Amino acid sequence: MPELPVSEAIKKRRSIKAFKPDPIDDKILSSIMESTINAPSSWNFQPTRVIMLKSREQKEKLAAVAWHQKQITQAPVVFVYAASIRGWEQKMDKVISTAQEKGAWPDKFAGFIRESAPGFQAALGDKEREYAIKDAMISATHTALAAEAYGLGTCFMNGWDEKGVKEIIGAGDDPDIAIALVLPCGYPLETPADPGRLPQNEVIFTDFLE
Repeated sequence: MPELPVSEAIKKRRSIKAFKPDPIDDKILSSIMESTINAPSSWNFQPTRVIMLKSREQKEKLAAVAWHQKQITQAPVVFVYAASIRGWEQKMDKVISTAQEKGAWPDKFAGFIRESAPGFQAALGDKEREYAIKDAMISATHTALAAEAYGLGTCFMNGWDEKGVKEIIGAGDDPDIAIALVLPCGYPLETPADPGRLPQNEVIFTDFLE
């Protein structure tokens, strides 16, 4: 069972730069991934593809295209969040039928999705990539908080070469795949102190930005 409720996991999460070599139990990993796949996405099209790097060889290759940052090779697992920009074209029917089977989408609404979504996606143009990446980053946040609840640490990483990362995960020649985030995960060797946050009245506003 997770050790922390979500509210506490949010407060405790830090960017972990050094990890213990201890492995992560497969049952815990499975639970974390269950939280990950339950992340929301536009149209519920679920464009995120998560690649778990566990082997030393793969992690060393990833570190080489990520400025040799040590947390990648130290962490027992490194998650790579790839966004399938047009994966919805292959998955839409399954997404719709699943929602109908679960009683979540009545036939009328399912028909609306089937008729409207392709036009919406097409109208996005270049922003279709951006939308898919945003969805993948939401998934990564779910992973990080679920991991924190189990006493694990993570580090949101945006310092890497996309072409290099794609080649490592076997998508080097796939124009449909965009890399959103890299997330090492493991038991923290050390946890940074809380650096504090700006007070609510400086970041939260009602109706207008002040």
